[in-house]
Amino acid sequence: MIASRLPPVMRELHYPGRSAAALLLSLLAAGGALAESRWTDDQIKQIVAPEMHKVLKGAGAAVSVAVGDRMLALEFGWADRSSRRPVTADSLFNLASVSKVFDATLLALASRDGEVSLDDPVVKYVDELKHGGDIRDVTLGGLISFTSGFALPQDHPPFPAEHFTLARFLDAVKTWRRDPDHRPGEYRYSHAGIMLLHVALERRFGLPYAALLEQKLLRRLGLSSTVLPVRGARSAGLFAPALRERVVQGYSEEAQPIGEPGDIQGHYYWPGSGQMFSSARDMAGFLAAQLGARADDSRLRAAIELTRGQVAAVRDGVGQAHAWELHHGPFTIIDKNGGLSNSTTYIGMVPSKRLGVVILINRGWLDGREIGHPILQQLAGGASASLPGGRSDGSAAQGLPSPARERAQ
Repeated sequence: MIASRLPPVMRELHYPGRSAAALLLSLLAAGGALAESRWTDDQIKQIVAPEMHKVLKGAGAAVSVAVGDRMLALEFGWADRSSRRPVTADSLFNLASVSKVFDATLLALASRDGEVSLDDPVVKYVDELKHGGDIRDVTLGGLISFTSGFALPQDHPPFPAEHFTLARFLDAVKTWRRDPDHRPGEYRYSHAGIMLLHVALERRFGLPYAALLEQKLLRRLGLSSTVLPVRGARSAGLFAPALRERVVQGYSEEAQPIGEPGDIQGHYYWPGSGQMFSSARDMAGFLAAQLGARADDSRLRAAIELTRGQVAAVRDGVGQAHAWELHHGPFTIIDKNGGLSNSTTYIGMVPSKRLGVVILINRGWLDGREIGHPILQQLAGGASASLPGGRSDGSAAQGLPSPARERAQ
């Protein structure tokens, strides 16, 4: 029997590196008035809470909301029902595909610093692929924007059961052939492409991907609770002792436990190929950087802008940038969805109105956009409950079941 629902907790969030005065000044400097500051804390809670209560079903969620110069946290339900451990802003959730926006930012930083080029072919850094076939034409920029055409059977249903070591993965990549129906620059979602990007960047910098991410991005943003744990026994991630007790238990769509806390899913079995974990507090820091809170870091700002440029059309009203999607309408929502059998995540923002939301839920197979879009639209003053194009990340565009099953992670 599912435990009784906890009342949500709401608080102002002090995230890593935050100075309220510095944040306010940087938001003003970034341009755009703090138009949405008219919302009171109670009104924000009244917008967010009903959307969350529709989907929790005995699980838990941590939500961070950026409204003008404020960052608020809402905490719902259970991090672990069996131990009656409540969710907090410091609980660690599996980010699923939301981690791809970190990959995009890392790649953009390396590009802006002249360490790599988005036009670099993957084979420049991965020697095993130099005598491959179509992979020789695939670039780093094509991988992060899902426009290279590269994909493996593990990216789309029916999902094969095969799992890859790094050597087997590179053998499969070497023999890959482009779908003759794919046109250059056309959108085609591929998690395998992000795994290949990880390998290429590891080779370029001579560092394991987790260390590369930590040194070049996470430390820069002060995100000490955002980690890429090593895959351990039974597919559970191995966490540092200080973080282990903060990891949530994951639950299925039917709100039944799946795996152990820290469960990692997917087809790829080598270090750096699992999922990232983070907290609502750390994700608030990442969201604040996206909304201009790091205006004094010109290279980071330039990298963030690079990730947002539209590269391809997904369908009417929806564009693809570097990992981010652009949902056009009366205002543009920039966002990324993530989903596994025991985790649902979402990050979205309306930069023109200085609004953003992060949603972390330890229940799987939901669609984060169906929660995040109504929240952002209400905060932005929109009356519609949906944007043109509906859900994506491979569902409508690639014929995936709805919501999209990102099992290829």
